[in-house]
Amino acid sequence: MGQAVDTEISKVVNMILADYEDDRNINRTDINNQPDKQAIVDIVDKLMKIMYPGYYSDKVYKIYSLANNLPATIEDIIFHLNKQIVIVLKYCCKDRYKDDQEIEAEARKTTLEFMGRIPYIRGILETDVEAAYEGDPAAESRDEIILSYPGLFAISIYRIAHELFLLKVPMIPRIMTEYAHGITGIDIHPGATIGNYFFIDHGTGIVIGETTEIGEHCKIYQGVTLGGLSTRGGQALRGKKRHPTIGNNVTIYSGASILGGETYIGDDVVVGGNTFIVNSVEKGTRVSAKLQELKYSNSGENHKNG
Repeated sequence: MGQAVDTEISKVVNMILADYEDDRNINRTDINNQPDKQAIVDIVDKLMKIMYPGYYSDKVYKIYSLANNLPATIEDIIFHLNKQIVIVLKYCCKDRYKDDQEIEAEARKTTLEFMGRIPYIRGILETDVEAAYEGDPAAESRDEIILSYPGLFAISIYRIAHELFLLKVPMIPRIMTEYAHGITGIDIHPGATIGNYFFIDHGTGIVIGETTEIGEHCKIYQGVTLGGLSTRGGQALRGKKRHPTIGNNVTIYSGASILGGETYIGDDVVVGGNTFIVNSVEKGTRVSAKLQELKYSNSGENHKNG
């Protein structure tokens, strides 16, 4: 009986192994030359330590010794980020370069340029923290926002990934924002353009597409979709404006969907919950969905009358 079972198991194993012998995309097994998702997540975690050093740093370090502790973290990020950029350039863009030396030089240049943008990113994040504090009466402090708000966490990783996206780094920015998506339920494509003082309240279920543009001082609630009207065109739509443009000082309440690359939401607009918008909205407009008719019944009364 045992030998028969072993034979059947061997057949199954061999059948599965044989399925890897063609050249389908899902069969790639060259893991040494693929970007390392866990390494990129580790880079994000270290970047959060230098974005918010008093909040994400290891507690064994003291705040007064940042000048001694942060250089090691920064150098570690540079080393590992450079390594992953080399890998993705070889993996995705090898045909653009003459040889490996050119790829490695491009990776070094890109890594250092990105690291040089960190003070700029931190400046924007300060405005996002302020927007959350001023926009949420439930916030006890800015510390609470930095330590616990999923919206700020997702925005922070988006801000990091967006700069890498602008530097034309393939794949890594998307891995970063999908890491945040998995933790928070907030899906922000790194290609989206988002102005200062951006506040996501609650956040679960938010989708912000690649070509979305959002102005300054905007607030978005859970379940909002800033998406495309149709993806039937597939790869033919790559590089085209597919997602809406949102002006300044716009508030979008929960469950709203705003779709289409030609859709423009003007400054100071308030978009009500559960609305579906595919046309532009003029400045200062309030958009709301017609209230559904609600029916109430008392099961006890119905039983008695029956």
